[in-house]
Amino acid sequence: MKEIIGTSNRILEVDLTRNKVDIYEVKPRERRLYLGGKGLGLKLLYDRLQAGTDPLGEKNILAFMPGVLMGTGAPCSARFAAVTKSPLTGIMAASSCGGPFGMNLKTAGWDGLLVRGKAARPTSLFVTSEGVEFRDAGELWGLDTTETQAKLDEKRTGMLVIGPAGENLVRFANIATGDRFLGRGGMGAVMGSKNLKAIVALGGAYKISPVAQPAFEKLKKKATIYINRNMITGGLYRSYGTPANVAMNLKGNILPVRNFSDGTHAQALQISGEETKKNHETRHHTCKPCTILCGKKGNFGGQELPAPEYETVALLGSNLGVFDVEKIAEWNRICCRMGMDTISAGGTLAWVMEATERGLVQSDLKFGSPEGIARALLDIAHQKGFGAEMALGSKALSEKYGGTSFAMHVKGLEIAGYDPRGSFGHGLAYAVANRGGCHLSAFLVAQEVFLHLLRPHAVRAKADYVRFFESLNNCVNSLQTCLFTLFPYLLESPLTKYTPPFALALLMQEMPQVAIPLIDYTLYRDFWSAVTGIKMSRWEYLEAGDRITVLERYMNTREGIWRLHDTLPDRLLREGRKSDPKARTVPIEKLRSTYYKKRGYDHNGIPTPKTLRTLGIL
Repeated sequence: MKEIIGTSNRILEVDLTRNKVDIYEVKPRERRLYLGGKGLGLKLLYDRLQAGTDPLGEKNILAFMPGVLMGTGAPCSARFAAVTKSPLTGIMAASSCGGPFGMNLKTAGWDGLLVRGKAARPTSLFVTSEGVEFRDAGELWGLDTTETQAKLDEKRTGMLVIGPAGENLVRFANIATGDRFLGRGGMGAVMGSKNLKAIVALGGAYKISPVAQPAFEKLKKKATIYINRNMITGGLYRSYGTPANVAMNLKGNILPVRNFSDGTHAQALQISGEETKKNHETRHHTCKPCTILCGKKGNFGGQELPAPEYETVALLGSNLGVFDVEKIAEWNRICCRMGMDTISAGGTLAWVMEATERGLVQSDLKFGSPEGIARALLDIAHQKGFGAEMALGSKALSEKYGGTSFAMHVKGLEIAGYDPRGSFGHGLAYAVANRGGCHLSAFLVAQEVFLHLLRPHAVRAKADYVRFFESLNNCVNSLQTCLFTLFPYLLESPLTKYTPPFALALLMQEMPQVAIPLIDYTLYRDFWSAVTGIKMSRWEYLEAGDRITVLERYMNTREGIWRLHDTLPDRLLREGRKSDPKARTVPIEKLRSTYYKKRGYDHNGIPTPKTLRTLGIL
């Protein structure tokens, strides 16, 4: 086995139209400024992708980018990024994923893979340390994601595959690798538009070694200690998986119920991680390598199935008024095999249910009833009947039939399972998130609801923390490691851990200009430097997150995004939750204007020339 010390800096560029493969060498300045993973993927697309490109046209590009931690054995480092222009939103989409593909691509000697063009017929790619082989995939076309991976059955490989939803260009189709998914924004449809059924990577040719191995080992030990002793990563998520969020969201009155008409329900705990573990014997089923172990599988309806994640039990469960985990697990299985995002699927079905109640559309779907949901999901995947219209998502449906006020999306991407009327900072994060209704751009639910460090209905300081966590999260997604490590790496550092909770909350809420510089995120920076050998101050590292955030925003503004689009569904701005006696709504105008100033955007949300020059984008 050969060895790569640090990074190979070699990116494969595949043109499906011409059956051509080139190799791009990452420049030292690109590596330093954009890190890797999502950040470097965005930069490569910025240099190659013209504004106005059709997301389903052959000129669109898919980038698959493992970060510098992949293959090193760092905790929770099984993740890789994908970046493209979304057919659901028409703007940039980035997704993070576990699963075996990233490790195999990296240990085949490649720091990334770019795919453009369109194959003349169904095609798969076979990637090795020697390059790329084009293979006919006619016999795979029409198979679901599980059948496709079983049919390929390439030993010691990692695969990316699409199911019928991707082949049929469902706008929220995803890409599978094992039991993990590049979930949001319709990346599966982009693969399908290229007649690309699968990508198989054969790894194991290279060992990945950090430049500073002794320093790396110390960091690895420290990180593992932090993860194991943290109450969320070493406790709740390890024991119950992400559905542990159900109970916390219920206490905060932010669980989506009946298309976000409320934040609580008497039956909600039936879909919690605690109840699911007790009733369905869940056990570990995780990304590899992983230290948190949040992924689960269990016994559902007499079958061993992956346990639904929180977003799935929320959007396909409580948001539809359904609290039967076995039904949700079955719908999750359908979505996984068809290759569809469960968040957008659930958000779209909820809109149809409410539109049916209001007489805007005709369907058999009803809140609180599981009847017809499995059939509706299959109809979406195969673009059959009304399923062909549901396959376009809730934004397109509401623009055609009416009901835009209760189409729960931002910029066309259905929002995730947290009601921002009980978490104003998270509402701002949804509104300004670069890919649309994304809960992971700046997960302020953690500070506002889980940890009680910020007052959830306060406006003060929320723009500061959205700005900070957007940048830090982009650093994490460009390193790349799991965003859940933010809990231990930030909370278990000595200053945070040993500051009395009341004092910490007071400092964060009232003095963000003091609190934010004291947040210790140096574990991420130190891992980066140990692997690459590139020295950075903590401020330079965070500035890379600023740069990635602003570059993505700038790319979106070239597609027409501006202030008008940085908002929330009318329901969240004008209707209170039924269980909230104060009927609070999100004060987005004030939050947004403050955020723009702190980001260096103009009044319309466009990055100023000064901001772009300061960050080295122009």
